[in-house]
Amino acid sequence: MRPPSYKAIVDELATAIRSGTVPAGTRLPTHRDLARERRIALATATRVYAELAAMGLVVGEPGRGTFVRVRSGYDGPEPSRALPVPRVADLSFNQPLAQGQADLLRLALRSLATSGEIESLLRQDPPGGRRHDRAVVATYLLGRGIDTAPANVLLASGAQQALDTVLRALTRPGDVLAVDALTYPGITVLASAHGLDLAPVPVTATGPDLDALDQLCRTRPVRAIYAIPTVHNPLGWVLDREQRARIVAAARACDCVIVEDGTYAFLEAAPPPPLQALAPERTCYVAGLSKNVATGLRFGFAVVPDRHVRAVTRSLRVAAWGAPGLVTALATAWIADGTVARLEKVRRGDAAARQDIARSALAGMDVTAHPESYVVWLGLEPHQRPDHVAAVLAEEGILVSTADAFATGSYRPRALRLALGTPPLGELGPALHRLRDAIEAIPP
Repeated sequence: MRPPSYKAIVDELATAIRSGTVPAGTRLPTHRDLARERRIALATATRVYAELAAMGLVVGEPGRGTFVRVRSGYDGPEPSRALPVPRVADLSFNQPLAQGQADLLRLALRSLATSGEIESLLRQDPPGGRRHDRAVVATYLLGRGIDTAPANVLLASGAQQALDTVLRALTRPGDVLAVDALTYPGITVLASAHGLDLAPVPVTATGPDLDALDQLCRTRPVRAIYAIPTVHNPLGWVLDREQRARIVAAARACDCVIVEDGTYAFLEAAPPPPLQALAPERTCYVAGLSKNVATGLRFGFAVVPDRHVRAVTRSLRVAAWGAPGLVTALATAWIADGTVARLEKVRRGDAAARQDIARSALAGMDVTAHPESYVVWLGLEPHQRPDHVAAVLAEEGILVSTADAFATGSYRPRALRLALGTPPLGELGPALHRLRDAIEAIPP
């Protein structure tokens, strides 16, 4: 069968880009000009650029056009982590650790080794965890404004697995998932894996465009809304009570599920009530101990409404049954003895100190951030394309994340997300100054 005519245009342009005949940074013809030059329909020209974008060869910038991407591999959803020079700072991923955490781990492991029936840790826990461990997490969640029964708490191997099992249980391929236009990249990966139709909701300076969310829920069969209302990743917002009430109202109007991501919620000392507290009958609250304790401690949980507990438990059984017994014993012991609460307080102070450093180092630049978070959203100048900037910074030994990793639709802002939690505190300022110098040296 002969391929569609537009495929020949895609192949021709892809070959030219890959060979360097059309170099990185080249501005391609507008959709309308391409249609006229190639004598194709405007919709076909749009499809050509969409396929090239999906191949990672071009990027569209609203109001500016379509550009050939720098193919360094340091941008996008899965950037290279192998730098061409000695590493200066990893600002692409947060792995915060507090001083003395290694000693805490040694003590905890010794305690486990000398306590009770250690052989029980070698046995398989039931899917979702044992009632005692779920009760410990339920008590911990009271501090986040969530009052739930242990039976509604399901334990998992990290928040990502909890998200995966919730979506696997409560959605079907083709279902519409409403998401912020800029949000946590893991939800995009899961949506693709489960065949979900992402419906991006435009973002404002203070949260999602709730009028647009209302319109979406009126015009499309939204099955679920994914939200990060407290310390949003990557934009740092904390939605107020009215905004939260509007999300709940939208979900009730279209009778859909809310999936609330509370991964970074611990960083806000006194947030408004979570969505789960406002709509417990339809909200699945997902979080873990990755950012408040350690990324290597793969322990997460989902708070699930009564009517969905059976389905999510079955989904956990299919995936991996939940968190391993040894990890669960360690995590719940630290929750019960107050270690997690103490580490969260340390994290808030550490994040505030890092934000102070960032504000000083990046003064005058376009910075958006929560004052006690590990994330900075850095807007770039019109001539500074994120893919090019990421490649320039890689040559300086600095890894960053580009905005397209967080985009759920066609909107690709000129911005970087900087993760402040990994470099040692004393090295963060010099690294950010080096980053600033490299970005400002990029000529128009």
